[in-house]
Amino acid sequence: MKRCGWLVPCFLVSLFLSVISSAVMAQDAWQSHWVQEINGRLQYMEDEKGNRIPDFSRVGYRQGAAPLPQVPVVISIVPNGNNDRQVVQHAIDQLAQHKPDKNGFRGAILLKKGIWKIDGSIRITTSGIVLRGEGEETRLIAISRQQHSLILAQGKGSVTEIAGTRQQVLDDYVPAGATVVRVAKPEMYKAGDAVVLFRPGTAEWISDLKMDRIEIRDSNTKQWKPAEYDLHFERRVLRVEGQQIVLDNPVMMPLEKKYGGAYLYKYSFEGRISQVGIENLLCESAYSSDTDEAHGWNAITLNRIEDAWVSEVTARYFGFACVNLGDKSRQVTVLKCRSLDPKSQITGGRRYSFNNDGQLNLFMYCSATDGRHDYVTGARVCGPNVFYASAAVSAHADIGPHHRWAVGTLYDNIVTDGEINVQDRGNWGTGHGWAGVTQVIWNCKARAAAIQNPWVSGVNYVIGLQAAKVKGRLGGRPDGIWEGQNRPGLVPVSLFRRQAAALHHPFEQ
Repeated sequence: MKRCGWLVPCFLVSLFLSVISSAVMAQDAWQSHWVQEINGRLQYMEDEKGNRIPDFSRVGYRQGAAPLPQVPVVISIVPNGNNDRQVVQHAIDQLAQHKPDKNGFRGAILLKKGIWKIDGSIRITTSGIVLRGEGEETRLIAISRQQHSLILAQGKGSVTEIAGTRQQVLDDYVPAGATVVRVAKPEMYKAGDAVVLFRPGTAEWISDLKMDRIEIRDSNTKQWKPAEYDLHFERRVLRVEGQQIVLDNPVMMPLEKKYGGAYLYKYSFEGRISQVGIENLLCESAYSSDTDEAHGWNAITLNRIEDAWVSEVTARYFGFACVNLGDKSRQVTVLKCRSLDPKSQITGGRRYSFNNDGQLNLFMYCSATDGRHDYVTGARVCGPNVFYASAAVSAHADIGPHHRWAVGTLYDNIVTDGEINVQDRGNWGTGHGWAGVTQVIWNCKARAAAIQNPWVSGVNYVIGLQAAKVKGRLGGRPDGIWEGQNRPGLVPVSLFRRQAAALHHPFEQ
């Protein structure tokens, strides 16, 4: 088969381009009722409560305010054919002793061309380190016969509330898409403060969502519990205007006082690392059969990290993911990465090609083959998050929020031969229930799709989707907001790119 560099089959690229060209070349261009460009500016239509499609553009490395940096090489290494993990780890540990420059970088480690046999995990635990290969000829092979991550970039700690800074949001209702909340003592905050917008889980909310009566399938089925559905949205204060606190990123679901309202507090995160990059590598896992379960599981895992990136990495034969972002990851860009030929059983908990459990993360220009949930979020994921301009072929399951109540995800120009679903998953898994809210499916292409709205707390949008509409796993659920099904010519072609352009963000990497 002819290849288009980085071991990506050419049909993946052409499959993705087909949906773009069909929209661009369509003679009957049309705009969504919900987002329109008028006199060169985006205008958003609100519902009767003020909810709108949010702005998703402040995501990824430095929220898109700067391109991925070109960090100079300070250490070059070659494989020794004996214990290559120690060679790489020694270089990382050595570089970690260097003083970072004014931009927070210690430098890049260049892994020269060759075969690197890695027994165990390469670990990056210090800020300012870039791990770079020379393309597909820098071949890292995970040889450990157990499930593990080949490369693990991870800090320490967690979000810690700063005592005495918590205030209740005064508004009875804050709509999705809003960037302003009111508090009684605004003088406690200033521009640049790191804050958490905290939305508590409550029994009344769970009851109205009907997640306290999920049909029992077996002893593993769990009803939702309030304490398990507290949501912590990390934000920064842009400015203070009277009682109004203006946040850098929007509210991603309605905040209703009848469901516990919301709170704002300042936080610290000691130990979270930043300015870490992983670039230009071919990562492979050794395996014994197509259903082998005891081998490399993730090519790259990032957690307790912010302002980081993974670019031009190809992963082959891993059981779970090419890139797996943990729930304490933030502002990570995953660019031009490929997940190919995973090896595992084809069943639950496997083949999540690009998995995101974090916040403000961006996956762009990626591709996957033979996966299950190729572009996916987990449980209680707090957006915004974006999957943009990416493709999946030979998909064994669906794209979309997979677990419990992911909030605020944009799927923009995603192409798959499988399904894209946002639905009540009922008693699948251990009682997943409603998978997500404020999920926006924009100008995508799939074989079929089921997009439903939860009973309360927001809606899901599907605009310009080329796919058959199907009922979904459970009937009788409210329909999502569908517009322009199988109608080419949606303008803007990409909501994410148009929103980023409005902020003058340089997303051309």
